[in-house]
Formats: sequence, C-alpha cells, structure tokens
Amino acid sequence: MKITVFRRHILAFALVLTVTLSSLSVSTAEQDGSVRRRLDDSNGPLHGDTIILWNDQALNAVRNLRLGAFDAVRLYAILNVAMFDALLPCFPNNSFDPIYVGAPNTPPPATSDARVASASQAAHTVLSLLYPDQSDDYDSQLNAILDILGENRRAVQAGLAWGEIVGAQIVDKRSNDDSAPREIQPAGELPGQFRGDFGSAAFRNMAPFVVGDPLVYVSGGPPALDSLEYAAAHEEVRLLGDARNENQEFEEIFSFWKAGGGSVRPPGEWIKAAQVLAIQEGTISNILRTSVLFTALSTGLADTSIAVASDKFTYQCWRPATAIKEADTDGNDGTEQDADWEPRNGSPGSSPEHTSGQSAFAAFGSSILAAFYRTDDIEFTLEGDNAIAGSRTFTSFSEAAAEAGRSRIFSGIHFEFSNQVGQQTGRDLANETISFWQGEL
Repeated sequence: MKITVFRRHILAFALVLTVTLSSLSVSTAEQDGSVRRRLDDSNGPLHGDTIILWNDQALNAVRNLRLGAFDAVRLYAILNVAMFDALLPCFPNNSFDPIYVGAPNTPPPATSDARVASASQAAHTVLSLLYPDQSDDYDSQLNAILDILGENRRAVQAGLAWGEIVGAQIVDKRSNDDSAPREIQPAGELPGQFRGDFGSAAFRNMAPFVVGDPLVYVSGGPPALDSLEYAAAHEEVRLLGDARNENQEFEEIFSFWKAGGGSVRPPGEWIKAAQVLAIQEGTISNILRTSVLFTALSTGLADTSIAVASDKFTYQCWRPATAIKEADTDGNDGTEQDADWEPRNGSPGSSPEHTSGQSAFAAFGSSILAAFYRTDDIEFTLEGDNAIAGSRTFTSFSEAAAEAGRSRIFSGIHFEFSNQVGQQTGRDLANETISFWQGEL
C-alpha cells in the first residue's frame, strides 16, 4: 500500500482527531481543505503518529518562515532530539542513551498516555521557544492531543511536566552551538569564485549532534579549472541545465526536488519521506521506534550540513551560471562561453557550488532509511513541495537519492563532480550515524 504524506496545516479549526478501537492502521482523509488523521486507540491514543504530527509542525514552520536549508535542518534535529529524550524515561527497559537530557529521579509512568504527553510537550516547548510568533499553531496541536488524552489525568500531567523540562533544556543547550551569530562570506571576484555572499557560513562551525567530527568528511575540493574533469562537467551542465533547452522530464525532476524558499528545503524532503515510510511500513505502531527513526535521520542530516557548509566556505566555488558566462577566464580550452546562458532553476543558487547539499542530504537520508528498514528496495511515493507534475514513485531509496542529485544538474545550479562528492559525503556520514545507534537502525 502506498500512502502519500500531503502538506498539512494543522490548526484548531482544521484538526479532528478521531479514535478507533479496532485497528492499528492510520489513514488520512481530506476534509475542509485539510488532511485530518484518524488515530488508533488500541493500546492508547496516538503512538508513533505523535512524532509524525509534530514533524508536520516543524515542516510548516520552515515553509511559513521561509527558513534556509541550514536553519531548517537544525530545527528538525532539535525537535526530534527533544521528543526522543523525553520518551526514554517512559520506557524503563530501553537500551538507549539520551542525546542530551538524562532521566529524572522520578520518571513519568510507562504508559502510552505519559509517552504521548512527554513527547508532545517537549516538541511544543521547542517550537514555541524557537518561533514564538507561530505559537498559536503549536498550542492548537497540543490542545487537540490533550483532548484525547485527558489533560487532568496524573500520567498525562507527569508527562507534560517532564516534556517541558526536556524541551527547555535542549533549546538552552543548543543556543550556544556556534550556528549563530550569522557569518557572511563576501562574494568572490576571481575566476572560479562564487559571486554572491554566503550567508550561512557560520554553520560550518556548528556543534554536531551525534557524529564525532563532521569535518572529517569534507572533500578535497572541486577539480582544477583547467582540468579535463572540470571541462566535461562544465559542458554537461551547459547543455542539460540551459533554461532555453525545453525538456519536460528535466523540468519535472528539477521542480520536484527544487525545495526553494517557502518549502521544507532539501533536508525536509527526507523528513517527509520518513513520514511516508513510517506510516506505510507500520512503524508508527511503536512511538519509541518511530522516534528513533526521526532522531537518527534529523540529527545526521544536521551533522551533514556542517560538512557541506565547510566545503562551501573553503572552496567558494562558482555556480555554473557564472562559470559558463565567464568561461573565457577559466584558462580551459575545453569550456565554452555563453554570455546569455541562464539556469533552468531561474537563479544561479544562493551559496557556493561545491559541494552539493541536495546530494549530501539525499545520500544520507536514503542510507538511513535503508539501514532502518533493512533493505534499500522499498517502493514509496512522495510529493515534492515544488512539484509541477504531482507525486513521484520510487522503487528504492537509492533511486530517489540518485534522482535528487541529478536534479541539480538538470536545474543548472551544480556540476556533476559536486553531485558525486556530495553523495559520498552523505554516505560516509550515514555510516558513522548508523554506528552511533549500535545496531538499532
């Protein structure tokens, strides 16, 4: 069965949580323009669907606030770490160590209600502290959940109290993670240098979540401007990424993976993929197992962003649009200048070209999903935020990752060598992340 996760704006007037006592399945239905989720109550309400719902809130925050990819992936990680750490004391016999916050002296009871309350309050606290202007949305989400749980029950109250402590502590711990203050790398002027300001340069210094040192995985840089490899990649993107080259397939693939401003950004597409898989494969029947999936995925994506930001800052490589328009300055007889060339993307890109963040996130996300589900070969259907031709179905995670990487060449904003390096970076970081979870993925 294939289930697509649609964009959900879960407001008080649009969220209806209906309890069913006879099924472990979770279905979605369209009503009044919103997707309203049916929640099961076979062993207590919500289960892993709690994790899905709060990730929806994070995805919508990124959309509504038009966050960049680096800010977005940091949010996804903080949110999921908070829910994970809040859940652990509610599972007394679990084999996990908390990421940041250890268990209290008196943990919440090991009941479904306490677990849902703990995770929900932790998520609500994180989102409300980070984005207080959006707090009405988060209040509505929490209140809808409490309507099911029964707010005055002792287990629920214990969970809420613990979740608030965890959420606040994690936001505090990450407030000095060196992702701020904002650092801008000024535009370059020399051949081979990115012509815009790189406004997310500080993220190369961000403290990692689970990986020991993401900078171990930075690349050796792009090929020399006068090399055959550079000339070949230059020619490929000049032909395939040209906005004047009408190609419906390229347009559809590029748009599907674009993840531009107002979208969930490239890391968010893999959060959405995990939502699809968690529902499709029945993972949501276990709230802790669901939390493990999203915590491993989101923290590793955030750690991947550190290596990506470092590469971009270190090499400050120019985007194809500049490279093609100024090919007469690169010292390579194998490149062709075209002063009128424009990328299919419509803009050259807002950060240095090397390495491709899209490719790194895709390789990482696909590797984690394959490790978690013990196979790469699972068919799933996904909706891209900027898609122009509906959803796309993939027969494996690696197929989706490969397409995501190539989409950047079709869009005219990356060279193939940066796609390949990005893919390798993502796979390498995934291997360490999988080791961190010690066989639980």
